[in-house]
Amino acid sequence: MSRFVDRVTFITGGAKGIGLGCVRMFLEAGGLVAAFDRDTDAIRDLQDSVDDPDRLIVYRGDVTNSDWLTETIEETVTRFGRLDCLVNNAGIHPPALSIEQTDPELCREVMTVNFHSTFVASRAAAPHLCETSGSIVNISSMTGILGQRHSTAYSASKAAQIGFTKSLAIELGERGVRVNAILPSNIDTPLMREWAATLPDSEAAMDQVARLQVLGRMGTADEIGRIAVFLASDDASFLTGQAIEADGGAALDY
Repeated sequence: MSRFVDRVTFITGGAKGIGLGCVRMFLEAGGLVAAFDRDTDAIRDLQDSVDDPDRLIVYRGDVTNSDWLTETIEETVTRFGRLDCLVNNAGIHPPALSIEQTDPELCREVMTVNFHSTFVASRAAAPHLCETSGSIVNISSMTGILGQRHSTAYSASKAAQIGFTKSLAIELGERGVRVNAILPSNIDTPLMREWAATLPDSEAAMDQVARLQVLGRMGTADEIGRIAVFLASDDASFLTGQAIEADGGAALDY
């Protein structure tokens, strides 16, 4: 695959899970990648796994620090000379909590990590993407349109990303920049497995989650990464403002 040769992508939360899948797929497509993550151990593992370190920059940082995030995007443009795609992937998902159990500060944290960082990174990247007719890919969630029991803060943050995607697509479209979102259902990531490990029968829990998709399995991080590459590439040149439901058919029998 060579649909993104020498084009530059900045990925938040890029050291593990869906973000790591995006890193792998953009590199496989011939791209240059900057991955931004706060997990130091995951960053070290990512750096050790890359065959060609010149094609990947890994930054340690926290998306809740707006100045840090903005400065890192600027540094990426300085080092690579351009920016063609921003993937807003960084996010957190609190445990299942009723609204009475959800502290307002937790809600604020979820919105800051999941939505505010998307706004900040997009704002910083927009001038550079306008120069390359680039694109933004926001990793949202099916919960943003379907809802999720005991997950009001998370679902709201993901719905905010979808509304932001559509509004920004209108704003930046006339400047040649496309903005789309991916809405995954259940993806087999370390975070999913950490959740299952807290339950009495983790294997049964994973099987139950897999059966929520009509395909009978969870998605993989690489599958979401491939969709991100497609949306960023010229193959999707007439797609903007879209919320792509990558759910294995889960919503069909929701």
